[in-house]
Amino acid sequence: MIHQISGAGRRVLTFPAVHPCESISPSTLLYSLIELAQSICSFKSRFFSANKRNAHGTIRQVQNVLIVLEEFRVELSDVPDSLVLVFSELHLAFQKIHFLLEDCTREGARLWMLMKSDRVANQFRILIRAISTGLDVLPLEAVGLSSEAKELVELAMRQARKARFEVDPDDKRVINDVTRILGRFVDGDDPDRNEIQQFLDYLGVTKWSECNKEIKFLDTEIGMEYLNVEKRGELSILSSLMGLLTYCRCVIFDHVDTEATHHVNNWCTKMLTGVNPDDFMCPISLEIMKDPVTLSSGHTYDRASILKWFRAGNSTCPKTGERLPNKDLVSNLALKRIIQDWSAENGVCIGEESSHKNRDITRTVLAGSMAAEGAVKLLANFLACKLLDGTSEEKKKAAYEIRLLTKATIFNRSCLVEVGSIPSLLNLLSSKDSSTQENAIAALLNLSKHHKSKSIIVENGGLELIIDVLKKGLKVEARNHAAATLFYIASIEEYRKLIGVNPEAIPALVEMVRNGSNRGKKNALVAIFGLLMHPGNHSKVLAAGIVPLLVDLLSSSHIEELVTDSLAVLATLAEKLEGTLAIIRHGALNVIVRILDSSSSRVGKEYSVSLLLALCINGGAYVVALLVKSPSLMGSLYSVLSEGTSRASKKASALIGVLHEFSESSSGSMVPDFPQERPVHVW
Repeated sequence: MIHQISGAGRRVLTFPAVHPCESISPSTLLYSLIELAQSICSFKSRFFSANKRNAHGTIRQVQNVLIVLEEFRVELSDVPDSLVLVFSELHLAFQKIHFLLEDCTREGARLWMLMKSDRVANQFRILIRAISTGLDVLPLEAVGLSSEAKELVELAMRQARKARFEVDPDDKRVINDVTRILGRFVDGDDPDRNEIQQFLDYLGVTKWSECNKEIKFLDTEIGMEYLNVEKRGELSILSSLMGLLTYCRCVIFDHVDTEATHHVNNWCTKMLTGVNPDDFMCPISLEIMKDPVTLSSGHTYDRASILKWFRAGNSTCPKTGERLPNKDLVSNLALKRIIQDWSAENGVCIGEESSHKNRDITRTVLAGSMAAEGAVKLLANFLACKLLDGTSEEKKKAAYEIRLLTKATIFNRSCLVEVGSIPSLLNLLSSKDSSTQENAIAALLNLSKHHKSKSIIVENGGLELIIDVLKKGLKVEARNHAAATLFYIASIEEYRKLIGVNPEAIPALVEMVRNGSNRGKKNALVAIFGLLMHPGNHSKVLAAGIVPLLVDLLSSSHIEELVTDSLAVLATLAEKLEGTLAIIRHGALNVIVRILDSSSSRVGKEYSVSLLLALCINGGAYVVALLVKSPSLMGSLYSVLSEGTSRASKKASALIGVLHEFSESSSGSMVPDFPQERPVHVW
């Protein structure tokens, strides 16, 4: 139906209304108009945090028009064109009113709509004038309305002309309060808590989760505004308001409430008890599934990931490798509901990691405004104090808030490093409370990306504490975060050596590859890859038994990222003779060739070529002779040569040269002896 408009994906205060098509029948248009008017009237019971008078005045006007429209229900034959034109214009105006009312009652956008009160009031004024204009040309005599209806039309027109639609005085007062609070942030002064509480109460923001929704909305608006390179006119005020609400979330609300889940069915509640979030990960992307779909094989993937798999030319189930009889995708609505409820209960934004991967981080280096900068600096000091002197619950909440802040922007990380939060967070790693420990290590993971933080972590004995969490963390998530934190610390050569010297670090990472979750395996692999940048760690990684685990992963895993990371580690190990020998002994050659033939990942193909080239160089004629016998290898190498990156093409060319040289100098009828281990001199 025409009236069923949706604001999904629409920015607030935009009105993508469309005229009804010219061929529509008058009766269909009328019924659509009536239903749209009824939908507008239903907003009367909704909560308006700002522009209450204007909104309710507009709804009353539409109610009056609705009474008139319902008189047309009986007969609509041989109507004049002027009436159809009026209906069409009213329909357009009603659509825009519906959009505007959606915005005024939208959860998460309350502060922004308050600050845009002048624009909102003006929009109400314009739309009521549009209704008045339509009614003014309504052919009353031609359509045979009752005298009561005619009087109602005239009343509606008079009211529309008289309506002032100005900003509500209470809205003006609260806007002034907000402006005054932002001014205190600019001056570096803490605002009055009572004043903050009053404006939050006015908006109906009474819980941590409601405040967090406001922050997420503003963050999205900032992202959209940042894309508008030519204007970016709203960036400063959006950043200021986000700084204010972030301050409110941390300082005003003592309790991190879970989002409302009272509507969850009992069966769903039971399923959420003790649930393993690893079950919500897409086997391809290793991210929480946003739109889970099930294949004919019975396995479930995120829709975007499996479609990418199919577009790469694959027609098999990524997890089992079996050929699919069809590529039909069935939405797994039950799992989607469980994921949504679990995410709400645990404060996780679905798709959060993916969205942060795709955002331009350069915009997060600065606060965005003087007020936002002042708010974050004050907040950083507040949280640092809570970490030092707060109760156990206050420390847990402070760690969680730091976790969220450090994930959001580079500027936040800088402020929290400067106020000395790292030593206090390290102290929380020994906590017996699993949530406190997890929040602390997650916060340290985010902070470890800051250039100053790595030395602070190491100088305060952080390596031993992080490795202890890696081995014995109270939650799987904590152990996963610990592995990722080691990866960032290992970006410094000196610290790669220190981590390698610790006798427990590398074995713990290898153990995570063996028995960890998929996310844990990935984090452990990238950490090991980073440690291998120091040559002295090669023998330690080999001694920990990594090679058979990686060969098994290559053989059994259909998770693209795990396969690629395994190839990367093996390719680095193969650069030394002892690594090459270990890889050959565990029968990896055929597996690597198969991956090169079948992988849809350009990075995976490049690591496969790098690995095979290193094996040929260190393994000599024995390896080359085996590879020459592979019927598909040359085709795959020529494919990389023509379609890969310049670096991949060079390596493919070099490997092709090695294989051609061997073929020309040898009949290839005999496989040379397996290469023997010999002393390797590290220069």
